[in-house]
Amino acid sequence: QVQLVESGGGLVQPGGSLRLSCAASGSIVSIYAMGWYRQAPGKQRELVARMTNGGSSNYADSVKGRFTISRDNAKNTVYLQMNSLKPEDTAVYYCNANIYIGYHAGDYWGQGTQVTVSS
Repeated sequence: QVQLVESGGGLVQPGGSLRLSCAASGSIVSIYAMGWYRQAPGKQRELVARMTNGGSSNYADSVKGRFTISRDNAKNTVYLQMNSLKPEDTAVYYCNANIYIGYHAGDYWGQGTQVTVSS
């Protein structure tokens, strides 16, 4: 099977930075896209940033210019560098990956990591 393990969440003051990491492991043949979603209390889960294995990326308008997604394809790992954090960035952040395991391709999710931006 496949596992996505996230790390790097925590409490940070407004204007601060955090870096999230997500490593995929298991019976992976290839990974097409990896990305990050977030869900704040009482809100729907939303896309934050996503990157294909070819390097194409897209961002939510609310994080453009502040967040940067990157990937290490050799390590099956995706990162999210978050700068100039705002209280409205507070949410549980979930890693997502579209993974081909040889007979099936599908979306896999991490367990989520809490990011809290507060003074």
